[in-house]
Amino acid sequence: MEHLSYQIEINAEPEKVWSVLWGDITYRQWTTAFTEGSFYEGTLEEKNIIKFLDPKNNGMYSRVEKVVPNEEIKFLHLGEIYEGIEVPKDWGEATEAYFLEEYDEGTVLKAEIQSPAEFKDFFEEKFPKALLIIKHLSENQL
Repeated sequence: MEHLSYQIEINAEPEKVWSVLWGDITYRQWTTAFTEGSFYEGTLEEKNIIKFLDPKNNGMYSRVEKVVPNEEIKFLHLGEIYEGIEVPKDWGEATEAYFLEEYDEGTVLKAEIQSPAEFKDFFEEKFPKALLIIKHLSENQL
């Protein structure tokens, strides 16, 4: 399991960054860094299952482990989805967490990922791009 960590300073309050992360329209914008047309289904509440999908109904499903609005959210990845069919995977503690810390100039957004080694190169390439889009959206939208 690989532990990956990314962070960026954003000149916006945590509430704004949170709304960019999880708002339907802005989520679809920043996740283009990973896959064009990405979206999620489900409600971001603890113990809920969330489906992260592409336009062809492929993706992954995860359980929300922790939610503190405007501060922290953590997902445990449970499996993949192929054309709408859930396929459980034995990934152990494959997690993805986002932390928002307020400071004088705005917010530090940190993403912490526990990932199987096979996904490391993908995340190393894509996550910095995603964070730059989140920064742009957070600082430039009304």
